[in-house]
This record gives sequence, structure tokens and C-alpha cells, in this order.
Amino acid sequence: MPLTVLQVEKAKPKEKNYKLTDEKGMFLLVTKAGGKYWRLKYRYDGKEKALAIGTYPDLSLKDAREIRDEARNKIAKGIDPSAEKQARKKASTLAAENSFESVALEWYQVRMSDKSDTHQTRTKSMLKTYLFPYIGRKPVHEITPMMMLDVLRKVEDKGIIETARRVKQTASQVFRYAVVTERAPHDPTSDLRGALKTPKKGHYSALTEPKQVARLMLAIDCFDGTYVVQAALKCSALWFCRPGELRHLKWSEVNWADNRIEIIAEKTHQEHIIPLSRQSREILESLQPVTGDSQYVFASPKTRSRPISENAIRSALRSMGFTNEEMTAHGFRATARTLLDEVLNYRVEWIEQQLAHSVKDANGRAYNRTKHLPQRFEMMQRWADYLDELRAAAVAGNVITAQFG
Repeated sequence: MPLTVLQVEKAKPKEKNYKLTDEKGMFLLVTKAGGKYWRLKYRYDGKEKALAIGTYPDLSLKDAREIRDEARNKIAKGIDPSAEKQARKKASTLAAENSFESVALEWYQVRMSDKSDTHQTRTKSMLKTYLFPYIGRKPVHEITPMMMLDVLRKVEDKGIIETARRVKQTASQVFRYAVVTERAPHDPTSDLRGALKTPKKGHYSALTEPKQVARLMLAIDCFDGTYVVQAALKCSALWFCRPGELRHLKWSEVNWADNRIEIIAEKTHQEHIIPLSRQSREILESLQPVTGDSQYVFASPKTRSRPISENAIRSALRSMGFTNEEMTAHGFRATARTLLDEVLNYRVEWIEQQLAHSVKDANGRAYNRTKHLPQRFEMMQRWADYLDELRAAAVAGNVITAQFG
């Protein structure tokens, strides 16, 4: 006789596993551990077989019978339900193994092992931040150029054009690895040539690779010009404010008590705060005996009533061997913008706020000057420490930084 719901519910474990027979080949297997498993006994191609239907109470008696009837219908049509189930499971496993994320992580293990720690960290962050959330679970061979363009447009929409280009390069390497390992027919990013926005160049040239910045920081340390210009170079890297804001900084705008600089941003004409890292404060304290008699922190050595000239930092960079196509005074902003995002993984809105850009919240309101201030204090100290780490790495590696005049 068919089982009843009550019989299934009341079935208790015994010293040995036992079966409660239902009908049409289905039975409930009750284990000595207390588990209850629905099974279907059937014959296929002359052999007796069993199909695992599910477990009770996750699968009720009624639901188990529906699955049983579907399986019997397949048997009548010449389909082995057990073999079909195994094939589906294998296909699902294969799809997971061939997902973009799975292939990317395999590529990372194979191709990134000989790269620097910084390069490995930046690449892993790029995958997790910009690629995995959108195409990570998709089979790598099903990803189209339009899918990739949609992903890259999301990066561009954040205003990080250079990062979008790097994301495309990283994705391309993963796809080419998939092609070589016969899991994808082609690299869909190859069809996107010319589709991305072009980063601004010229006056905004900047060094954005950690090794390049390491050489720059070491070159600044070895700069043989005036102490005031050297300090201005160091603070340009530490504060990444606009060149005019740095040149015209006044001692009255240094808030020693609150450990910060308070100025009016050139472009937005809004109040702006620059948190002072330990390194920044040490530079300012060392400058006081030198320029403390002027209103300007970076006073001109010729006329104390004026700040250093507009060309002071540019000329210093040229004298250290960095061309106008490599680095500019304004380029320190792009350097910080790129590395804070791609290497140190700080939130874009914190970085934009510290750059004194016109940042708005979800309701379209401009953030006030103190927005994310505690986080920005921590970020600016970490940035200063990171620049020290790069400088130390350049020294340890005996890096030749520039042609000194």
C-alpha cells in the first residue's frame, strides 16, 4: 500500500537502515543516523538501478511522487534518469570551472607568480572590484564584446578613464589565456579598439606605475636645488592639491592645533581641508625657520613677498630628468588618484573629496568640506607611508632615477 504522510513523519531510526515502500518503485530509506531519503528503484537496459530523488522533510511525499512520475516518464521514452542527472551535474561543474572568475583565478596563479607583490595586489583588486561582480559567473566563452563594453563603461562613468584602460588590458590577458587553454574561441576585448575614452595628456602627464613613482620620490630626495623647492616637490606628492593652491599656501592657513591645512579650492571656490600626515607636518616644521618671515609657506628666495614661481616645480622636474610628457606639477594629482584607487583600494568618493573635486551625494547635494574627514585623515597618512615605502624600495633596488643636472 502507498505510504501516508503520517507514516513518513513518524518513521524512526533503528539499529540498521531500513526501507518504507511507497508505490511505483519509490521508497523511503531511513538510516540508523535518522536521515530520510527518497529513492526510486527501476530497471534500465536490463539492469536494476536506483535514482536519488531527495531528502525528507526538504522534499514532501507529494513532491517526491511528482519527481518519481517525471523519472518514470523519461524511462518510458528511453532516457535513463540517473545518467541524465549525472550529465547535468557534470555540465554544471564544467560551467563553473569555465566561468570567467574561475579562468581568471587560474590565469592569476599561472601568470602572476613572478610579478611584484604590488603588481599582484593591484591585479587581484582590479579583478575583484571591476570584473568579477559583473561577468565573474558567466561562462568565459559566452562573454561578448558588448558585455565587456558595458563593464568598461561602468568604470568610465566613475571618471577613472585610465583605470578602465587597465581593466580592459587585464580582461584581455584572461581571455587570451582562455583561448590558449581551449575554453574560449576568441578575446572579445579585441573588438573594442577605439571604443574607450582617451585619458587626457599634455599638461596633465603623470607617472602612475609604482616603480615610476618610486624613482620620482628618490629623485626628489636627491634634488640639489633650493630647500624650499624640494619641500614643495615633497608636498606636491603628499597633498596632491592643485599647483596654484600649493604655491600660494600661507602660514595662516596651517591649522597646527587640528593638524590640517584649510584653504579655498581654486576651481570650486569652496573651503577645502588637507589633513596633515606625520611626514607633512615634519616638512612644514622644518620650513618655518626658512620661510617663517614670509606670509607664504613656499616663499620665493628672491622676493619674500611672493611665493615660488609658477615654473619652479616644472623646472625642478625637468632638471631631474623627467620630461613634460612624463610628469608635470599637475600630474601629482593623477598619480595619487590612480594609486590610491588601484593599489591602496580607497573609496573613489574619499579620493575625489580630497582632490577638491565637485563631489555630490546620491541626492545631488555637494559634499561639505568635512565629509569623510576621519577617513581622509587615515588615507592621507597611509598615502604618505606608501610613498616612503616606494622610496625605500627604490633605494633597496639601487634604482637609477634620473639624469641630474
